[in-house]
Amino acid sequence: MNTNQILTALGVVVAIAAVFVGQVAAYSALILVALGLVSGFMSPMADAASRMAYTVAAVAMPTLANSLDVIPAVGAPINAIIDNIAIMIAGMVVANFLLAVKDAVMPSGD
Repeated sequence: MNTNQILTALGVVVAIAAVFVGQVAAYSALILVALGLVSGFMSPMADAASRMAYTVAAVAMPTLANSLDVIPAVGAPINAIIDNIAIMIAGMVVANFLLAVKDAVMPSGD
């Protein structure tokens, strides 16, 4: 497993633990954003299409997950897990946005 896969797996574990363990929930958003930022800076997306797909996913996932609340007993926890994963993806999007801005401002040393 490479670093990106480990960070993603760790983010999924934190996203699930935040729903079911009360002590983790207090700091889960901070942990997930930090994991997303580290993942985004360590493995940046080179093309604009990938960055756009991740941006759309970060915005659309919580919106679509809200419809899961109508499922009795399991809908709300699944919605919360998907919302937490979207927080991590948002951190990745911010990191990639900052790298794209840096590349636009500072020309490469060709």
